[in-house]
Parts: sequence; C-alpha cells; structure tokens
Amino acid sequence: MRIVLVGAGEVGYSVAKTLSADGHEIVVVENDEAVASQIEQSLDVIVVRGNGARPSTLERAGVRRDTDEVSLLIACTNKDEVNIMACWIAKIMGVPHVIARAVGLEFTDHEGWAATLGIDLMISPERSVAREIEELLAVRGAQHAIEIAGGKAGIYVFKVAPDSPVNGRPLLEVRKQNPSLVTLVVAVQRGESSFVPKAADVLEAGDVCYAMCYRSQVHQLERIFQPSVSKRLRRVVIIGGGKVGFQVAHGLAQRTSGVEIKVIEEDREKCERIASELPDVLVVCGDGADAHLLRTEGIETADGFVATTDHDETNLMLCVQARTLGAAKSIAVVKHPNYIGMTNHIPVDAILNRNQTLADAIIKNVRYPGSSRVLTVIDEIDSESIEFVLPQDSPVAGTALMDLSMPQGSVIGLLERESELHIPTGTTVLAAGDKLVVFASADVMPEAMETLGEPSI
Repeated sequence: MRIVLVGAGEVGYSVAKTLSADGHEIVVVENDEAVASQIEQSLDVIVVRGNGARPSTLERAGVRRDTDEVSLLIACTNKDEVNIMACWIAKIMGVPHVIARAVGLEFTDHEGWAATLGIDLMISPERSVAREIEELLAVRGAQHAIEIAGGKAGIYVFKVAPDSPVNGRPLLEVRKQNPSLVTLVVAVQRGESSFVPKAADVLEAGDVCYAMCYRSQVHQLERIFQPSVSKRLRRVVIIGGGKVGFQVAHGLAQRTSGVEIKVIEEDREKCERIASELPDVLVVCGDGADAHLLRTEGIETADGFVATTDHDETNLMLCVQARTLGAAKSIAVVKHPNYIGMTNHIPVDAILNRNQTLADAIIKNVRYPGSSRVLTVIDEIDSESIEFVLPQDSPVAGTALMDLSMPQGSVIGLLERESELHIPTGTTVLAAGDKLVVFASADVMPEAMETLGEPSI
C-alpha cells in the first residue's frame, strides 16, 4: 500500500526503511533539505520536500480528495502541531488511517484526545519508556519488563543465576515445585541462539528467560531466577528532569509506596517545577556527573539509578560511574540504536531506546492493523508480542490450544476473557472475543496471526 510518512528524523528513517523493505510504497515528506537528500540517496522511497502540515505539500505526496491512493499517513516529527495538523488534513482528504507521534505527554494522558482529534493512534515513546523503567526498578533482577493486559501481567526477562533453584532443572520440574506460580516461559536465549522451550528442556546458568506472569506474582518469579537480588525497592536516584525523568519520578511516587526518590537536575527552573508538581520527590539542583554530589546524596545505597539526560554518551557514562560508586542497578536512556546491546560490554544493567520504541510500535501497528496491538519488540531474540482480540469469524474459535496448528516458534502466552486473566494450557478452548497475547519470532508472527484469523498486510 501507499504510505505517507511526515518527518524523516531517526524515527521516520527507521520506519521508512522497514516498511519499504516490507514492500510498501513509501512517500516521505521532509522540510529539511539535508535530511531529505540523505533519505533520497539511501532509501528506495519517494521524497517530497516541504512542510507536512500544509495541504499543498500533502497534496504533492498524494493526499487528495479525488483519490484513495494513500492508505495510511504517519506523522512522526518532533512537533505536535505538525503531527496533529498533518493527520487532521489527511483525514479530511479521506485517508482512512492516521498515526501521530505525541511529543507533549498531555496528549496521551487520556485516550480521548486521539479520538477527539480524529487520530487512530497517538503514541508517546517517553511514557512507554518511563513505564518500563518503573518495572525494571521494581523488579531488580529483570533485564527487561513490559506491561501487558493493562498492567495486570507482564513479560519479564531474567537471566538464570548460578544460585538459582532452576539451574540444571527442566521447566516441568520448576512448575511442579512452584504450584502457586502461574507463569509461562515463552523463549530462552542461550548464547547467540534462542528457542521456544518445551516442558522437558533444562535451564542452564546464564540462560536468558522470557516469561509471562501475573504482575502480582513477579517477585515470586524473580526469587526463582535471581534469588540474591530479589529485594524491595527503597531508594532511587534519577539524573535529568526532562520528560522521561519526570515521568519515572511521577510514576514511582504514585505507584510504589515507601520508596525515596531523588531527581538531580542542573536547570534551576526545571528543579522548581518538578518540586512544585511532585511534592513527594526530593529535587537536587546540581551536576549529576559530580561524584562528590552523588556520594553526598547516598549513591552507594541506591537500589536504582536512572540517567535520562539529552545526551546518550553522558547517560551511559553516568550509569557506569553510578555502578562503580555502589548503585545496585543502573538504567540508561538513549536515542541512537547503536547503543542497544552495549550491556554486554559495559557495566550498565539496562539500556532503553525511546526512538526505537516509537518506531517499533508504528511498524507493528502498520503490519497488524486490525484488532491487534503491538506490545513489544525484542531485538535481542528477533521476537515480538502482540495483543490480539479473536474475531467473531475466527476459524479457531471453539478450538483447544493443543489442536491448533500454530507455527513452530510461536506461543499463546496469555488469555483474557470477561476481564479475567489466564495463562492458558493445552486444554484451553478459544472463544470469539478472547484477548490473547501472542509471542513469536518476527518471521513467524505473520503466519501465527493468520492462523488465528488476522492476516498481516
């Protein structure tokens, strides 16, 4: 299909590159001549130069009343007014689906904003990254933590510690020894390879396990994989009072009782605003790279350290310094994709890329546009999870999971029916209207979705 993409920064470039490779006809609208030229030279896309918030520019990209050639418009500039106006014009011109990046967090405070503005999907990467940081801090042994089912469950990534009771034991035995724990290990990464495990597979120290479980039971799961680090969160230090830092502090103050939160920010005006809006958070005006200041603020007893400044390299080095000074867990927020995976080479516990979070969400919502919603993309094992409502005409409604012909490398990890969550078993019978969480490798997901009755584009 023909897709118009407004804005070709890091997010737009990644989206354009991926969707073009998927076989779609991509038209990129970019106002910056240097960026437009780079896109034109490096990607097989059509480039239209101009302001994407103007009807005349969008008309040159194919957005016209008298034609239905454009199936989707994606606005992902760093300006909300451009994104909203581009989507609004596209809808008036008859484009059936529009997606907008939300730079201002207030536009995603309530789902009603998107509907009121006529936008099908409005995404804030800062809000998504902040929620993952909260989970990573709350579950100290987790390498990744992704909310699903409205926060009632999650996908948690744990490395099997040498002192873990599951080390050297098959998954079936682990389940028998923990009958009250409702969980499903949907993938295991061992060295450079990964696989969907069977009940008889034996876990080894160093294995990275991707497990779905109820949020209320995650600490029980943590004690199984990482028994020595499963402790209550008491003290968190956040460097940077921008959007991500503010959202992390705000979320922790709202949802985590008994935790001491400190935000260190150089800009005095930001400090005053945060202090006034978050009275339960201690705000320190100073340089987060100052080792003396960090020691004064008790970095050696911090359970979590989060670096959220505007500079990737600064965040990485701050996290290395914090770990050296004694912080139990460090998390760096970056914009450039090249830094993902650096946790294998430097002492940083987690690196999150907010730009890639946004790009992945857009890409997967284009691929699966029906009743599905992309939850996460896990680059390390080239896998993704999708929340999917089984349609009324699904060919598998009334079928038990053991009788499904799901492709190898895919699994249904969670089922929600009438507001009740279930980790399904082989005898679970699917029903129309069930909300499923499907986990699969990227190359298998289209076939898995087609089996369930929702083919990708």
